[in-house]
Amino acid sequence: MTETGNTESAASDAPAASRSPLQRLMRYIPLVAPLLLWAVPCWVLLHTGQRWPVPVALSGTALFVLGLIGMPLAMMRGHGRRRQDRAAIVGATLLGGVWVLFTWSVLLGVLLRLALAVVGVGDGQDRARIVTWTVLGVTAVLLAWGYVEARRVPRVRRLDVTLPRLGAGLDGTRVALITDTHYGPLDRARWSERVCETVNTLEADLVCHTGDIADGTAERRRAQAAPLGTVKATRARVYVTGNHEYYSEAQGWVDLMDELGWEPLRNRHLLLERGGDTLVVAGVDDVTAESSGLEGHRAHLAGALQGADPDLPVLLLAHQPKFVDRAADHGIDLQLSGHTHGGQIWPFHYMVRIDQPTVAGLSRHGARTLLYTSRGTGFWGPPFRVFAPSEITLLVLRSPQRPASS
Repeated sequence: MTETGNTESAASDAPAASRSPLQRLMRYIPLVAPLLLWAVPCWVLLHTGQRWPVPVALSGTALFVLGLIGMPLAMMRGHGRRRQDRAAIVGATLLGGVWVLFTWSVLLGVLLRLALAVVGVGDGQDRARIVTWTVLGVTAVLLAWGYVEARRVPRVRRLDVTLPRLGAGLDGTRVALITDTHYGPLDRARWSERVCETVNTLEADLVCHTGDIADGTAERRRAQAAPLGTVKATRARVYVTGNHEYYSEAQGWVDLMDELGWEPLRNRHLLLERGGDTLVVAGVDDVTAESSGLEGHRAHLAGALQGADPDLPVLLLAHQPKFVDRAADHGIDLQLSGHTHGGQIWPFHYMVRIDQPTVAGLSRHGARTLLYTSRGTGFWGPPFRVFAPSEITLLVLRSPQRPASS
């Protein structure tokens, strides 16, 4: 690997386009979301014709009120100035649980009740109670399954990606991608070790981490991140910052990754050479970097490509998929991103799409640029993944000039 590029620039790339009315409306959702999340299931499960005995209705309602009060308080204590891990775990678990309960209260509260009425099952009270028990059962099953999905070592997703400008000498280059590990309040040091062991079985030429290593400072989460130092690559291990680093002293994470043997690609690039051909591997800080106030942190693609031969193919690491608009303008061949978690808990991916062009998988943007968006290796906050499995990705780069027998 040959290193070039720089981290400094006089100004960042062009600012993102102005927000749409829907995106502006999203700013107010945190103010009303907790009330809706707790009030809707309370109403659907307890007060829509079930005629529960008074002690049951009162105790059930009290539990929802406690959740409505307790969840925001726990989140504030867990993610505010106190940074109490136990409070963060409680708040995040309540958030994930009530999101699933809210979703299925809405869906089954309408669809199942309608279906039962159409086929003539019971009277109004019978149908209401069937809906309640079904919602509670579905929620319990999904949360149990989602917890197992979140805590397991991700499966490896393999795919070939053909880059028209890739030279034949680089055909078969193996790129392993991990992202959004989100080491946090739940200690996942052993999980981290097993993830790194899995990555090492892939025999990758290049291993990439596209940010959101952890929730918390490098000093606080060092034990969970330390296994990243055991990751092996035949050419290089490269890393770019995600938005969560900028909530937790990003420079500390850059320094730790450097200490662990990873190359922080902060608006710079490396050259991967094989078989007489060259691939530019570039990286940029997350798009939130400039607003962090940290000196020298910004997303600057022109700086990352400075000095690179424009005729060479470029693999770009950028944490957020929405950076692809800038990548396409610069003629990038392939951008690797994370950030979305694939939505993490269905149907949250619909909200992710408001802010991001893709949620997961390979997509084309512009005349040349491909974008691969990983569903992420870990999880953020709620320890659940529902219909959005985590992944470790192995991308095999293919050249159109490769021999037919390869």
